[in-house]
Amino acid sequence: MLFRDLPSYKAALEPELETELTLPLPDRGETLMAVEPLLPEESSRHRPKLEDLVIELVAASAALRGAIPDGMHPALADAVRAMNCYYSNLIEGHHTHPIDIERALAGDFSAEPEKRDLQLEARAHIDVQAWIDHGGLHQHPMHPDAIRDIHARFCAGLPADLLRIETPDGPALLTPGALRSSDVRVGRHVALSPGAVPRLLTHMHSAYARPGRLSSVIGIACAHHRLAWVHPFPDLNGRVTRMVSHALLLDHVGSAGLWSVSRGLARNEQDYKRRLMAADEPRHGGADGRGALSEQRLAEFAEYFLGTCLDQVRFMGDLMQPARLRERILNWGHNAVQSGTLPPGSELVLREALYLGTLDRAALPALLNVGERQARKVSSALLATGALASASTRAPLRLNFSPRLAPYWMPGLFPDR
Repeated sequence: MLFRDLPSYKAALEPELETELTLPLPDRGETLMAVEPLLPEESSRHRPKLEDLVIELVAASAALRGAIPDGMHPALADAVRAMNCYYSNLIEGHHTHPIDIERALAGDFSAEPEKRDLQLEARAHIDVQAWIDHGGLHQHPMHPDAIRDIHARFCAGLPADLLRIETPDGPALLTPGALRSSDVRVGRHVALSPGAVPRLLTHMHSAYARPGRLSSVIGIACAHHRLAWVHPFPDLNGRVTRMVSHALLLDHVGSAGLWSVSRGLARNEQDYKRRLMAADEPRHGGADGRGALSEQRLAEFAEYFLGTCLDQVRFMGDLMQPARLRERILNWGHNAVQSGTLPPGSELVLREALYLGTLDRAALPALLNVGERQARKVSSALLATGALASASTRAPLRLNFSPRLAPYWMPGLFPDR
């Protein structure tokens, strides 16, 4: 486990978290209607277009899952996890290139303190997403405890410098998982009083956890805005909100971690933030829903968010067409052998890894018709280039979508160095 041991870390924090929740918080008595509507009503004129987008998105995501061989899923999910981390942090102004993220996952950190801190941040982000991807959340992602747990786990891996925040009372350290205890302003938006946050989170969970396939997927987009609008924590709200959205897309769209909405949001960051701010607007009269906020603006944000998801599914579908992907990987392998970067036989090992997903090391000598020493030379070279990965020196070999190879294997997935 790359982040600190969370059970003991949380246990040490428990008295502090309990104090945070039991101390009287500033509360201006905002009602639950302050965050409504949480969804466009069933009878809303906005629903048909949103429902059409949901049907298209679910179908496209299922088609992508079916098009990618099962053995390739884990390696691709690892690459998408790094991609999601890169783009989500980029939205916050933190630029850590995927190659530096890969180095951080291998324990290779920069000697420059600022760069090292960003590498640690990226590793913490990937740890939390891996925990989500592997079923770590046992509650609905919008449950208040789940949201706080995501925040706590992310903080647990951050260096001290990235936990320092400014509060109305001066500099302080961010408490993992603790809801904010003071007012905040984000751009033009002044968030509701801290005393209102727990009841609003509970209310949102109640609404977004209701069954119903179409509404639950529309709710992913709406919850993305409403969670950011409530701004439950003093810091890291953007990253936590996108992690919650990732978890909801896993549960309700079946993304399987094979695509990332954060890439689409980051590609036009200003548009994303402008649309978030637009959905902050108050209700525009009697024809604009029944809550304090604008139903029309919420529906527009939901359309934008779902459309961005669909665009990213299509991008990955185009990129991962099995025949083209195999051709790109094998062409790279052929060129690497021809140039002397890889030893002869590497192409055959890559071909087997593409079809099987994993390879037993003991099978390599027979596959290559060579001795064990030469087989180890081939596997070591493929591991060194990042084409293959392995959990240990004796564990099976598996295909690996390294950021170093992305320009050749998956052009457009990551930005150039």
